[in-house]
Amino acid sequence: MSRVYPFDEAATARAVIGDDGTLTEWNEGARRLLGHPPAAVLGRPAAELLADTDPPAPPSGARWAGTVGLRHQDGRTLSVWLLAHRRPPHDGRPGDWLVVTPLAGPPSPAGGDPLTEAGLLQSPCAVAVYDDRLRLRRMNAAMAEIVGLPAERVRGLRLPEIGGKPQNEELEQGMLRVLTSGRPLDMQTFLRAGGEDRAHAWLARMAPVRDAAGRVRGVCLAAHDVTDSHRARQRLQLVNEAGVRIGTTLDVTRTAQELADVCVPALADFVTIDLLDPQEYGGEPPARVTPPVRLRRAAHQSVLPGVPEAVIKPGTAEEYPAFSPQADALTAGRTITTSVAAGDMDQWLDWHPERGERVRQFGIHSSMSVPVRARGLTLGVAVLTRHRRPDSFTADDVLLAEEITGRAAVCIDNARRYSRERETALALQRSLLPRSLPHTAALEASSRYLPAARAGVGGDWFDVIPLSGMRVAMVVGDVVGHGIQASATMGRLRTAVRTLADIDLAPDELLTHLDDLVVRLSEESGGDGAPGEAGSPGEVGATCLYAVYDPVSRRCALARAGHPPPVVLRPGGVPQVLDLPAGPPLGLGGLPFESAEVELPEGTVLALYTDGLVWSRERDPETSRELLHEVLGACADSLDETCDRVLHTLLPTGGAPDDVALLLARTRGLPGSQVATWDIPADPALVAPIRKQVVEQLDTWSLSEASFTAELVVSELVTNAIRYGARPIRLRLIHDAATLICEVSDTNHTAPHLRRAKTFDEGGRGLLLVAQLTQRWGSRHHPEGKTIWAELPLFEEDR
Repeated sequence: MSRVYPFDEAATARAVIGDDGTLTEWNEGARRLLGHPPAAVLGRPAAELLADTDPPAPPSGARWAGTVGLRHQDGRTLSVWLLAHRRPPHDGRPGDWLVVTPLAGPPSPAGGDPLTEAGLLQSPCAVAVYDDRLRLRRMNAAMAEIVGLPAERVRGLRLPEIGGKPQNEELEQGMLRVLTSGRPLDMQTFLRAGGEDRAHAWLARMAPVRDAAGRVRGVCLAAHDVTDSHRARQRLQLVNEAGVRIGTTLDVTRTAQELADVCVPALADFVTIDLLDPQEYGGEPPARVTPPVRLRRAAHQSVLPGVPEAVIKPGTAEEYPAFSPQADALTAGRTITTSVAAGDMDQWLDWHPERGERVRQFGIHSSMSVPVRARGLTLGVAVLTRHRRPDSFTADDVLLAEEITGRAAVCIDNARRYSRERETALALQRSLLPRSLPHTAALEASSRYLPAARAGVGGDWFDVIPLSGMRVAMVVGDVVGHGIQASATMGRLRTAVRTLADIDLAPDELLTHLDDLVVRLSEESGGDGAPGEAGSPGEVGATCLYAVYDPVSRRCALARAGHPPPVVLRPGGVPQVLDLPAGPPLGLGGLPFESAEVELPEGTVLALYTDGLVWSRERDPETSRELLHEVLGACADSLDETCDRVLHTLLPTGGAPDDVALLLARTRGLPGSQVATWDIPADPALVAPIRKQVVEQLDTWSLSEASFTAELVVSELVTNAIRYGARPIRLRLIHDAATLICEVSDTNHTAPHLRRAKTFDEGGRGLLLVAQLTQRWGSRHHPEGKTIWAELPLFEEDR
């Protein structure tokens, strides 16, 4: 059975006065009290109802209570106690004042009345008892202290009429549910107690009041102040939230912004994060600073859109004098709280008029400056201010701000250290990678290197190495890991590859030697234990692809160590993955590598890359390889443009998750007209005719200016081959626009070497003469024997 809605509007005299002083509401209770019908008073000034010649001053707060003389319709003057609540604008309704007073109160308590017996009026717990119309019957002193009004004045009023807040209406709805259901109910709300300006958290416990027959006759309301526990939970929640939201990236600016975002609006209305520039302190933040202090705005946040309180923008540096809150906190090394009302910031605001104007404009009244410190270093200062919240910062607020800022400081320091290490690794990487690729007659090449967006600089590298006989080596490698250690290891491997390539090792032999080096590096990296202990293999690992292309034969020898195979695009064909033996990654030790040799027509494009190009969270590697083939299939004349197109197509917008190295090369062939070959008889007497043939060939090539030097070099190399080599002996001349190469091959595997000839020695000066006359010289071994070669530079006049 449903109950009738219990509110009796006529039991209270109720009126509403607009901000302009006119009456906008007049209920039946007000008519019963003063006799004026609504039509006679609505829209007229409320002051006309005052009988006193000296009316009370207009109320200045949110609530007013007092006794005034009011004019009755029949001319009498009634002395009436009034309670007025200020109601702010809400949902399009303008602000106004709600004025109420109880009419004849409930009957005096009688013996045996359950409403009287349920009061516990002397309990220290705040208790109030409401009747079945939800009008106050009794309340104890503790409740009267919370309400801030005497019990005898408000008896007979409803809870919203006593409190005048939306929260009171919600509590009354809860009391109505208790009244109708007969079941207890707990509700938590926030209300100001007495004259305090800060809301307290209250737990309202409501229970039905029953008579001897068990019928519900009213509601007992007990209020418990749970502000301390509520604020403790808030602080714990904010600290936990800070742990989750701050430090999501290794970016200093982003981390500072996360700190500001966490503090607004939970702790402050406006927050600024200003950091020291480590470069001004020798690259490392100081333990202590002395004013004036130069700080750079890293981040700020506000409860107002657009952060209008800010004077400077993020990224702007500003100097703070000794009397500024920022410098004061950094100098003292502790949190400094200031108040505008106390005059703590007068000197600072007078010195900076623009800040003073913002303080006055937005009503900023309190400030808290918290040093941002981590690991004994001072990183900056966080300044928290309030203007919308009326309360000042408390000691608990200071502890909370220090806890959150301390956690953020560690994240900021981690980001700073990461950024510094990343910049160092990048600088090391740039110094170790080739700044430009060499121009060779064998191929045209273009390259790209991109460090990982988040993981840090790694050990990816590439290189193009000119070899003897117009040949050229191409290498791409990837060291496991990231950071300075990976970059340093990459540099050692790149140097080793260049050294091994200089002695013209075959690709599989070169990888074998490189594997031995990686094993030794791995042992060194794990040797932090007792002296003599070796590290476990595998702590340093790498993959590598090494290729050697000969423009004369147009053949390319390749070998790989756990590295992705290259993609080849022959003229008029489609991109294909070159079928090569996989080979184990470097660092495992003892496993063989295999070479493969393929023919590459002139104009063939080779794509060598590290796995960061095709590994992505957005797609599987096979899809990425298909995209790579698609881009290479539309290869433009410019390899630079093709490199850019490959990276743009395959890499995500936010950057690659791993390092990426890409090397594109287009092969060139050396025409047979630029190569001359002679089989040399093993007869020293025939050296002179060979020299004559060489001179004639140079005349045919229009290289007569190089004939004298070439004749001497050929004479020495051929004579040495006849004396110390083995048949067959072959002489080959190769030239391009800038270089003339003389090669003498024989089947003896013993390599020649320079030696210091004594004064009266008849021989021993041949190779020394060759070394002095040529740009460079050397020897290379092959299965059939060895080849001694020498390069002569061709200048413009030679051509």
